[in-house]
Amino acid sequence: MKIYFLATFLFLISLVAVAQQERWQQQVNYEMEVNMDVTSNQYTGTQKLEYTNNSPDTLNRAFFHLYYNAFQPNSMMDVRSRTIADPDRRVADRIQNLKVDEIGYLKVNSLMLNGKSMTYEHVGTILEVDLEEPILPNTTVTFDLTFEGQVPLQIRRAGRDNEENVRYSMSQWYPKLANYDYQGWHPNPYIGREFYGIFGDFDVKITIDKEYILGGTGYLQNANQIGYGYEEEGVKVKQPRGKTLTWHFKAPKVHDFMWAADPKYTHDKIQMDNGVTVHHLYIKNSQTQENWNKLKEYTPAAIKFMSDNFGEYPYKQFSVIQGGDGGMEYPMSTLITGHRRLGSLVGVMVHELAHSWFHGVLATNEALHPWMDEGFTSYASNLAMDAIFTEEDSEFPHRGSYVGYERLVQSGLEEPLSTHADHYHTNAAYGAASYSKGAVFLEQMGYIIGKENRDKGMLSYWNAWQFRHPNPNDIIRVMEKQSGLELDWYKEYWVYTTKTIDYAVSGVESFNTNKSKITLERKGLMPMPIDLVITYQDGTQEMVYLPLVMMRGEKPNEAGMPKRIKTQRWPWTNPSIEVIVDKPLTAIKSVEIDPSGRMADINREDNRMEF
Repeated sequence: MKIYFLATFLFLISLVAVAQQERWQQQVNYEMEVNMDVTSNQYTGTQKLEYTNNSPDTLNRAFFHLYYNAFQPNSMMDVRSRTIADPDRRVADRIQNLKVDEIGYLKVNSLMLNGKSMTYEHVGTILEVDLEEPILPNTTVTFDLTFEGQVPLQIRRAGRDNEENVRYSMSQWYPKLANYDYQGWHPNPYIGREFYGIFGDFDVKITIDKEYILGGTGYLQNANQIGYGYEEEGVKVKQPRGKTLTWHFKAPKVHDFMWAADPKYTHDKIQMDNGVTVHHLYIKNSQTQENWNKLKEYTPAAIKFMSDNFGEYPYKQFSVIQGGDGGMEYPMSTLITGHRRLGSLVGVMVHELAHSWFHGVLATNEALHPWMDEGFTSYASNLAMDAIFTEEDSEFPHRGSYVGYERLVQSGLEEPLSTHADHYHTNAAYGAASYSKGAVFLEQMGYIIGKENRDKGMLSYWNAWQFRHPNPNDIIRVMEKQSGLELDWYKEYWVYTTKTIDYAVSGVESFNTNKSKITLERKGLMPMPIDLVITYQDGTQEMVYLPLVMMRGEKPNEAGMPKRIKTQRWPWTNPSIEVIVDKPLTAIKSVEIDPSGRMADINREDNRMEF
């Protein structure tokens, strides 16, 4: 008997160990030195990469992203853009027409693992590496690479000489090790969508013409040598002789490294009370001077709002840099185009800043779950803009997201949120699903479990999953634990199907002498709990709450909502339900399903009945 209990105990221990291993994180530490030739727009570099395999698996292959190879005629990005029904206007057929000195490329010239040369092959935007010596579990190895690249003419995210004449937007510029997680390797070719990286430390030295001013990811280590506003106050800058300067950056616990450079940059610096330094780098002219000066007020305000509501910003620096081709997020920084009206400038800054939480720190695999990054970021930036940008006031800051989702449904192009970012049939379907439907997911979560529970859940989500790459089940489990409700049905319907919500008040009639009967109908295929608000002739209001049976509970009373007079569970199998209230029909002025508008009902015209 003792042997039996010992065996059982050991088996249970092994199960716990396996469960703990399932969500391990790989670790990388990059050391890179890069030399940029601003005449040829070409660069060479060396990379020393320490890679720790925290997985339980033995790795026999490895993969590196070589993103710049996408900017060549007949690349997968080029072909996709020329064959998709609604190409991104920034790309269209431009890659096909690039000249030899305008294309992008990134080549690895040598690669060693622990001092031994490895066999590798360039396959488009991926370097495939065969490991003669496998990487064992719980070991650390060192890759040594030499590489060369050419910066493409600005087309998408990265490039040179964009439409606002910024010289270099250096994103996705270095050989980047693909992530290996509980789902295996993720060597996705670069088609134009999202990114997924491994957390680690970056030590980067960039040598470039001394007239250039740089900014981006990481803390500058030699500010007093560089100058340009980075130096400590009162310390004299000592620039070395020669035509070039070497900028030395270190970035702890990030999954990517971006930098931008231009000799015309103006550098403004703001110190926040919490110790965060905000950098703005832009080309000062008649199209930027006034609004970028005002931006210095809004960026710190947005950082404070996000930290208060979604978790404390974990770095001591954030940089807003003019560059790129719109707005794109990177760790500790963003690239945004700068010739914008104030509302647009603040809006794009706030959105890209909000990515610092969902892309930068929580860092979901956004190729597989783009809605958890773009959608959650849109949700947060809607709230942030409503709070800090007083020029625009909205009673419902998420209205745009709901309208975007409704238009997607009406278009007939909707695909499930579970679709891989690169594999949406149209750009329109990808954008509306990832940004709009993803944002609605969170606002509608507040309708299901209560706003207070949702808000506390978002902070719990941050605390539990920062730097750990959460997936859809993780956010659902956080909200279940916070609310005590079962929510798997919500994930299954909203993420994995395109079934829609459509409820109606189909009838209100007298029932006996002093009572009324309200009949509700579920016309759509997605079930939801119902807030039914009854407004009486004297102007008072009461609410009947109809949670789904499969929720196994109910949300708490919400502040600002009418008094709840009745709770009646609704089985999802029943297409209709009757509700009896203790008021005569003559006392009722109107009956309405979800007057808050948080439930994404695709036809609200039949949600209300008036008398």
